[in-house]
Amino acid sequence: MTIDDYADWAATVAKVPPPPASERLAYLGLGLTGESGEVAEHVKKLLRDGTLDQAAMAEELGDVVYYWASLCATLGLKPSEVLAASKAKISARLAR
Repeated sequence: MTIDDYADWAATVAKVPPPPASERLAYLGLGLTGESGEVAEHVKKLLRDGTLDQAAMAEELGDVVYYWASLCATLGLKPSEVLAASKAKISARLAR
């Protein structure tokens, strides 16, 4: 499965509010923020306890990808193009 296929799938299963788009974007953006916070919580526990629950972290990262891909689909963006643009931006920054 490609990331674009995943985003198409995520768009069909995402339980998001109907239009207006601002409410859909707010819901998905808050979901992404919440899941990112869960990732941060695992990092905090790593710093505090010295251990990382990799399975739980992988699950949370999957949730982050789900909301990110759903946002891409809602905005009409191809995730593969977003990733390519990100790579180009970071590569240019590293080259400086």
